[in-house]
This record gives sequence, structure tokens and C-alpha cells, in this order.
Amino acid sequence: MAPCREIYRLCLVTDRDLAGTRGLVSIVGSAVAGGVTMVQLREKTAPTRAFVNEARALMSVLRPLGIPLLINDRADVALAVGADGVHVGQDDMEIDMLRHLLGPNALIGLSITKDSDLAESAATRADYLGIGPIFPQSTKPDAASPIGLAGLAAMRRRTTKPILAIGGITLNNAASILKAGADGLAVVSAIMAARDPAAAASAFRSITM
Repeated sequence: MAPCREIYRLCLVTDRDLAGTRGLVSIVGSAVAGGVTMVQLREKTAPTRAFVNEARALMSVLRPLGIPLLINDRADVALAVGADGVHVGQDDMEIDMLRHLLGPNALIGLSITKDSDLAESAATRADYLGIGPIFPQSTKPDAASPIGLAGLAAMRRRTTKPILAIGGITLNNAASILKAGADGLAVVSAIMAARDPAAAASAFRSITM
């Protein structure tokens, strides 16, 4: 059974550098208290054991609250900690293989950065699509060019899959992104770097209600 679209309203994508000395678990806990509906653990440089330990720590916070934890790129880490699913890019493991490894109930998200990505069959087999960057952003050095609101609206017309918009999302542009067709927001720096992550998440959540 497909998950309720409510879980896509506000996804926190983690960033270790932005967490700084406060730590990911502390920030995620605060953000969830503020209204985050899903968390994606994104680690690009952490050793595998540290990645697993961080994921396990987040699971202990999120599972009792019923908040899904997705692991960026790494099916092995998701399996090791019993995470709810994975989010992958166009060059990562194929969707069918992920489904085979993780099972029918795993949540699988796929990054979409351009029109041609939507034409690929993988886009029809993922549970949701992470589309962006919508606006210029600074947390992902290898990010594609921004597609803007018009690009997002055009992609919305081509798919019925739940869309999580990502890239350069702020409180000032969040409403326009939803109006362009996104089901929810995937936010990185505007929550991770906020002085009060709970308040920042609450402000975004009020827009996505």
C-alpha cells in the first residue's frame, strides 16, 4: 500500500557540516518536534561504521514517533539499521534491485534534475520523486542547474508521483513551490543551520499544512 502523501510534506535532509558541534541527532530531534514529517540521512564523507551508527541513533529517535527515516544512496546502511527506505540518484543502484533488496514496503525516492529523467522507467517505479534543485543552493557541490518554478510546474504536469522539491528552499519561496505542484519540501540548510531548528521546522510546516 502506498504511503499517505502526508509524510512528504516536510522532509529534513541532513548535513553534517551544518550541524556542527550541535550534532545531527539533536537537530533532527528538534526539527521533528517542530513538525518534520520525514528525515533523509545524507552522508557523503562519513566512514561506513560512523554512517551506520548515526542512522541507528536517528532510528531510535524517529521510530517511536512514526517518522520515516530514509538513507541517502546506501541500501546496505538502510538494511543494517532497518530504515524505512532509501533515496537515490540517477547513477545509483537501480530501483528494481533496491526493491528486491529492501522489500515491497520500503520507501524508495529518486532524484530528478531534468526533463529526460522523467522519461526513464525508473521514474515510474520509485515511490516518490525528489525534483530539483528548484533554486540555487550551496549544500550540494555537484548539484545540477536550477529548474525554477516553471520547470517544476512542467514536471508536475508529467507525473502523478508525489514530488518533493529540493534546492534553495526558504520560508520566502516555500508557498510558491507548493503552488507550482510540489507535494512537499525537502529542506537542508534552512533547518539544519537555523539557530532554533524546531522553530524553523514549525514555520515551514505551517506553510505545508
